Amino acid sequence: MKAWVVDGAFGVENLRCVERDVSSPGRGQVRVRVEACSLNFRDHLMVTGAYNPKQPLPLVPLSDGAGTVVEVGAEVRDLAAGDRVAGTFFRDWVAGPVPSRSVIRSTRGGPIDGMLAQEVVLEERELVKVPDHLTMVEAATLPCAALTAWSALFGHGNLCAADTVLVQGTGGVAIFALQFAKMAGAQVIATSSSDERLERAKALGADETLNYRTDPDWGKTVQTAGGVTHVLELGGSATLPQSLRAVRPGGTLFLIGNLSGAEVEFNVLQAVMQNIRLQGILVGSRAEFVRMNRAIEHRRLHPVIDGVESFDRAPEAFGSFAQGGHFGKVCIQVS
Repeated sequence: MKAWVVDGAFGVENLRCVERDVSSPGRGQVRVRVEACSLNFRDHLMVTGAYNPKQPLPLVPLSDGAGTVVEVGAEVRDLAAGDRVAGTFFRDWVAGPVPSRSVIRSTRGGPIDGMLAQEVVLEERELVKVPDHLTMVEAATLPCAALTAWSALFGHGNLCAADTVLVQGTGGVAIFALQFAKMAGAQVIATSSSDERLERAKALGADETLNYRTDPDWGKTVQTAGGVTHVLELGGSATLPQSLRAVRPGGTLFLIGNLSGAEVEFNVLQAVMQNIRLQGILVGSRAEFVRMNRAIEHRRLHPVIDGVESFDRAPEAFGSFAQGGHFGKVCIQVS
């Protein structure tokens, strides 16, 4: 079977399509024909070496992928040939809070080989069934972006219809958060640098939109309008000070992304005196993934796909993703 690997040195230019053997599944293992993958910002950082310059190479990239079970090993209980599944981001985080640092390091797409291959063999606990109404491309968007948004709003945020959520940008996590928040009946404020993408966000249900280029002090604008109970903080150093202004007293700021940098200075008293909670979000467990899928299936929610490249054009997919400006997810059709 074929797989894409980062080989020799980091960089999209060093992605190589290679032939690899696939072993039969052992005890408790499952062989999956991968049909689609999706890209996250972490994948871009991993391939370029910015995420972990010490990552051993070669590495099969991409944490997110979905496909069909073709063979199961002995003692596999809940999966069978023909089942439609997606891989989990964490190999070893099954349920509950993150149990240890070693579990945090058990992530797919680095340091563990990822999903950008025609077939993979995984432990049964590393797979979840995906909703029947989704295409494989749609299902491939769930493991990281969808679960991150879900974990913030419901795993930690106890979101309800009385709440107001602010989402930053129109990438995968932000759009899933918008969809999930509207599913719960909450109000949503979306920010972007593009009026065209803000109009698309409105079409998905955003109640208010803000262009942060024309309104650089958008945190104050949101605060003046009453503030929000939940902020999905995706920008990092450039947006955190504004997010702290936008959140209401007693609200929660979910630390998720660092698109503009990870180091930031802010007034600690601003959080202390308003009883604001800063909550880091590290995707989520397998159990939360299963819970999220039930909700997606019940509400017949469809992920938003910006573009799909073919397997043999995987480097072009990375190039397109790196340019930014996508609305929803960038995906790769594997088979």
